[in-house]
Amino acid sequence: MNIDRRSVLKAGMALSCTLELPSLARADVNFDPTPGTWRNFEIVTRLAIANPAGVSQAWVPLPSVDQKDWIRPQDSTWTTNGKATRWRDPHYGAELLHVAWAANAEAPTVEITSRFATRDRAVNLSMPAKQTVALSAAERKFNTAGTELIPVDGIVKHTSDAIIAGKTTELEKVRAIYQWIVENTYRDAKARGCGVGDIASMLKTGNLGGKCADLNALFVGLVRAAGIPARDIYGIRVAPSKFGFKSLGANAEVVTKAQHCRAEVFLAGYGWVATDPADVRKVVLEEPPTNLAIDDPKVVAARKTLFGAWEGNWLAYNFAHDVALPGSSGPKVGFLMYPQGETGGTRLDCLDADNFKYTITAKEQSAA
Repeated sequence: MNIDRRSVLKAGMALSCTLELPSLARADVNFDPTPGTWRNFEIVTRLAIANPAGVSQAWVPLPSVDQKDWIRPQDSTWTTNGKATRWRDPHYGAELLHVAWAANAEAPTVEITSRFATRDRAVNLSMPAKQTVALSAAERKFNTAGTELIPVDGIVKHTSDAIIAGKTTELEKVRAIYQWIVENTYRDAKARGCGVGDIASMLKTGNLGGKCADLNALFVGLVRAAGIPARDIYGIRVAPSKFGFKSLGANAEVVTKAQHCRAEVFLAGYGWVATDPADVRKVVLEEPPTNLAIDDPKVVAARKTLFGAWEGNWLAYNFAHDVALPGSSGPKVGFLMYPQGETGGTRLDCLDADNFKYTITAKEQSAA
């Protein structure tokens, strides 16, 4: 599907001028995440270097997002026949386990168990902000800066300006960008993994298809280009949706391919606000019976809810971009959501879990 860029920008400008359409009702679909009971989970990653060829290494993300309102990482433990070191990225605070094996190691393996608590989160953006919530100047600068894959100048800035034209408040601008993403992008089932997240290329080519790391990155980049703090959060689904959305949950204990990133925006008086336009497009494509119309009640419900709320059936690993893996001479990773590995100086394909090889399982424990 190719989209002419000029047409996309025109559509964005038109949408920004007419945009109050998803004050549509939720119809008969109940999708109402509400902060309440905390849920405890255990996630286990079992990793092996299938065909070691010299010195081998692995890097496995650990839960490192600690937000008192919706996620609490607990302990992480591991067993391995290699040398394991817990490492923290100095720029984003992302944590991972770095494991190294000698060249003569015959079966490099590691098993990591992490526990965490999470719950639904939601904010009522239709009510005036009442809290005194602000970011420091340094935090605002950090969360409006560009990254290698998410620039905030050039075509990204031009597109953002077109979308938010005529909007005055930060909430109006962010809502306009969210609706533009929902209206103009699509979930591409052929994209590997969660996508690449190269948003300038998406806009230059007019190909606005992708998965969560593409669509939510585009949302974050456009919001940052408007001077409003935003960030991606990289993680993995760990449980089914209690609201019945098959496409928005992990529907088996094995979650090896259930990675998902979400997005947040910072709005004065509200704080960090949950958003996920990429999951709206996932509902369109994948929610049974699939290929739903944009005005289908399930899509309308997801579109309304995922601007301000999300369900707590998901683990947030980190906010990290452009991560240089410790001990590796290979390239940076654009985001840290998958186990990474190398053997003999060659980076393994993190999206080919069966041959890498790794499995990830998740179980819910007793409620908190």
